[in-house]
Amino acid sequence: MNLPSLHHVLHSALLSTIVVAASVQAQDYPAAIQKLEQQGVEVIDSFKAPGGMTGYVGKMRGRSLAFYLTPDGDHVIVGTLMDKDGNNLSQASIQDLVMGPKFENAWPQLEGSHWVRDGDKNADIIIYTFTDPNCPYCHRFRQQAEPWINAGKVQLRHILVGILAEDSLTKAATILGSKNPEVALAEHQNSYEQGGIAVDRERVSAAHLEVKANNRLMQELGLQATPSTLYRDENGSVTMVQGLPNPQALKRMMGPHP
Repeated sequence: MNLPSLHHVLHSALLSTIVVAASVQAQDYPAAIQKLEQQGVEVIDSFKAPGGMTGYVGKMRGRSLAFYLTPDGDHVIVGTLMDKDGNNLSQASIQDLVMGPKFENAWPQLEGSHWVRDGDKNADIIIYTFTDPNCPYCHRFRQQAEPWINAGKVQLRHILVGILAEDSLTKAATILGSKNPEVALAEHQNSYEQGGIAVDRERVSAAHLEVKANNRLMQELGLQATPSTLYRDENGSVTMVQGLPNPQALKRMMGPHP
């Protein structure tokens, strides 16, 4: 979120009940941080930030944010903190303290969702990706991943959703409801430029509730775009990439190009 929009939200929000991270009482926070709490910010955790500042991560109206208490304790800076190399330190803190634990807890839900395997069942790397059959970026992501899949290094698990177009749900259900969803998914991928898999009403009837369950899971996790992809990084932590991964993210996700 950019600074102007966040400041607008903060200044326009009604005073609300102070919500405090379970391990810290509100009175332990400096007054400047308590003022943010009074305006609706839920403080989740704090951390040591550069420049003698104390960093905090929190939530407001369902959105994660980072803010920084200046060394004098009297001022709070809300927004993105960048280092000299252009790295987004705020996003890294949010990932470590908010998103990481959230998606770690969600990993069993991903395993239990309605997904279609794409790749070797014995592949060392398992990646979950929310895929809409009409999503061009999902299709491009699959093309990017193909060398790793063909090499047997990566198994994509497509959690099929129907959110982008009128026939997204019916196409997703046609794939999930087929006798061999893996073959149906490959058929769709191979014919994507021609419109993808033909909708089969019998298959839709069999699997439309599964697609709706995947839609709900995506919404519960706060994911707003496809592809949204979750994987375990080299440290074993669950990491999420929303949208089409860039080459650097792809390498972190799947390892060196085979």
